[in-house]
Amino acid sequence: MDALVHINDVTKRYDGSDQPAVDGITLQIAPGEAVAVMGPSGSGKSTLLNLIAGLDRPTNGTITVAGRRIDRLSETGMARCRRSQIGMIFQFFNLLDDLTVADNILLPAQLAGMPRVQARARVAELLDALHIERRADAYPGRLSGGERQRVAIARALVNRPLVLLADEPTGALDTATGEEIGQLLLDLNRSGQTLVMVTHNPELAARYTHRAIHLLDGRITGRTGDMFPMSRTAEARR
Repeated sequence: MDALVHINDVTKRYDGSDQPAVDGITLQIAPGEAVAVMGPSGSGKSTLLNLIAGLDRPTNGTITVAGRRIDRLSETGMARCRRSQIGMIFQFFNLLDDLTVADNILLPAQLAGMPRVQARARVAELLDALHIERRADAYPGRLSGGERQRVAIARALVNRPLVLLADEPTGALDTATGEEIGQLLLDLNRSGQTLVMVTHNPELAARYTHRAIHLLDGRITGRTGDMFPMSRTAEARR
């Protein structure tokens, strides 16, 4: 099976830093996989996610998403690619407080040029699927943490991305709510959504992803799980 995301010998150095944030990483992610990226603070996890998202550019190496070299795209081209192919979920939600729930979800679709009727229908579909339809006209400040993260997930999914990136998606939530969000991400992956998730939580990684990549000082120091374990692991979760 061809890789959806192909990272080849990628290094990222930030100005003024002697130690690269990411150091010579090679990684392939197949369509439909759920991959956890793990490691202590400062190990390069979020930098790796930002490189896949095109929010950072590698100092060396190549990054390909869906057969396209994103490290060579212009800023405008990368913004288009993010809107159409990459969805991102942040630990602290990053919702716009002056927009309603529905309008927060709608915004990426508008920026991508989706026809208004189609965009509104997609928002309604996601509100219903994520069980937040009753909060459509609420503002983020009136929502619980779990509701905010559901809105953030809906926003990330509105343009039907090929790959969903999640940076500590349960890190700001209590245990019970974190379990709900983890289950939601698992359900999305079962439906075919490719997922790359940064987490400190080994239990979350074991329960909700197929395999884990372990980072230390910007390098891959270990890998756990199988490449395509759905026949065993995912069925065992059910």
